[in-house]
Amino acid sequence: MVEVAVAEMRREHPRWGSRRIRLELLRKPLPWQDKEFVVPSERTIDRILIRHGLLRQRPRKRPKSSFKRFERPGPMQLWGIDIVGGIRLVNTTTGELREAKIVTGVDDHSRFCVMAAVVERATARAVCLAFAQALARYGVPEEVVTDNGKQFTDRFNRYGPSRGEVLFDKICRKNGITHRLTAPASPNQNGKVERFHGTFRPDFLDDADPFTCIDDAQAAVDAWVASYNLDRPHQGLNEKAPVVPADRFGPAPAGVGGVGGVELWLPPSLELLELTAQASDPGTGPSPAPTPAPAVSVGVDSAVELVPVDPRPVKALPAGGVRVPGSGEAIELDRVVPASGNMSLCGNQFWLGTARAGLVVRFWIDCEWVHLSIGGARVKSLRSRFSVNDLDTLVAQGAVPAGEPPLPSKPGPGSRAGRTVVEVERTVSKVGTVSLGQRLVLAAEILGGRRVGIYIEEGAPLLFFDPETRELLRTRPNPLQPGEAVRLQRTRPVGTLPRPSTEPIRVQRRANNSGVIMVTGQKIALGREHTYRTVTVHVSETTLTIELPDTDTRLVRRTTTQPVRSIKAQRPRTADTSVS
Repeated sequence: MVEVAVAEMRREHPRWGSRRIRLELLRKPLPWQDKEFVVPSERTIDRILIRHGLLRQRPRKRPKSSFKRFERPGPMQLWGIDIVGGIRLVNTTTGELREAKIVTGVDDHSRFCVMAAVVERATARAVCLAFAQALARYGVPEEVVTDNGKQFTDRFNRYGPSRGEVLFDKICRKNGITHRLTAPASPNQNGKVERFHGTFRPDFLDDADPFTCIDDAQAAVDAWVASYNLDRPHQGLNEKAPVVPADRFGPAPAGVGGVGGVELWLPPSLELLELTAQASDPGTGPSPAPTPAPAVSVGVDSAVELVPVDPRPVKALPAGGVRVPGSGEAIELDRVVPASGNMSLCGNQFWLGTARAGLVVRFWIDCEWVHLSIGGARVKSLRSRFSVNDLDTLVAQGAVPAGEPPLPSKPGPGSRAGRTVVEVERTVSKVGTVSLGQRLVLAAEILGGRRVGIYIEEGAPLLFFDPETRELLRTRPNPLQPGEAVRLQRTRPVGTLPRPSTEPIRVQRRANNSGVIMVTGQKIALGREHTYRTVTVHVSETTLTIELPDTDTRLVRRTTTQPVRSIKAQRPRTADTSVS
């Protein structure tokens, strides 16, 4: 009778081995079994299967002892997360089949399946939404381990690691989860979830018929996962007695994952995912008004605490409550400074220096300004080169609608609040220098003997200007220490900020042995008859006017935007970049 029962169980379940058959006999005794019945050992069941031709012995490629096994001592300490394909969807109109993906997650200690979400495409946002739902349902684990897919990390992305953290990394960082990565081409380092796929694929995916929609597929997957967690004994938990994953799984401990007053952080963009899709569809009408974020339960039973999902106010959203694609509204996103100190967003470079490597930088971006903040303090502000399409691209990568631009932590470029401004007059010496607070400052030799005004602003360069017209003549570095400017002699009332002249800049150039001169990085061939001759060039915004020695004038179109760097031909003197 025992031999017949073992053979029938094997024929009914071809994938069951001797260990699984023994656990089933221990867990669900047969009707004819009495109390004195002894369940056969695994070796006995193997011999029965071999006699009936139901088991073919194959040599192992590697002994079990060669594998380095690991298991966390308790639940909710490590989740293994991966993506598997194989679930089919059918178009009821055309009959066309397409493959969907399933985002899976398994608890390392209990083998409890915490996540099995069916998604149309395994994009970063879809994977993060499934991960967020698992966090809201079961709590926050201490660690997660994934492969190096682009949904989980930018380690091997097209643009390299300089792009900073992806949305999955941000969710982990905000919730205090350590994100571990496997070595490339090493699925054995995430073996728990890979072994789950080894059961999920033949037991469900290979036999499942095509589904007509995502909801039907998700319902079928949920039913199989419930049976896996609650009814199916797992051989890796106990080889001698039937133990199901739910027996060893429990919710997050107090104080973790929303329990004990610690809120779960989720990106607001995930909450607005469906509303954004409606707003981008012109046939859906106006967007609905924003509603408060629903509370979600954390835990696996009814005695759990309700925790609000949305941790941030969305005051910066437009009137409809949704950032409409193409609107150009400001956005915010976080990035981690790489070891090189150089960051890139949509082709725009941002230099923060190697000293800030590893710090998290918050970008506030619209079509006019880019503000960079570290630790709540604004460290850099730049004119924006981002287009509306660039902003929409960043939103797709995890950026969220922004509030008001961050306030400057201290007065900087563009802000004169709290600065000391002083104006003085000086006469430039024959060698082009002036005296400021017992310091000699080089103005320009060409200004020798000329009366000039100096606009001195704390923390800004010195501006040399004509006292009558306030035309900017030169700019030089400010050597004065804070507070020294107010003690200077021969000060005058402060006027408006000096402005550069709109007239063309007059420079001199000496032709080389081929009759070629260079102005603002542009080479101009005058001809060999002008070899070693000095000519005068009037540099305007769009043209270069050259005065030749024979009273002839030549007009050349300007092809560069470089500023004038030197004025005289024989002894070049540096000209400020603003005078161009």
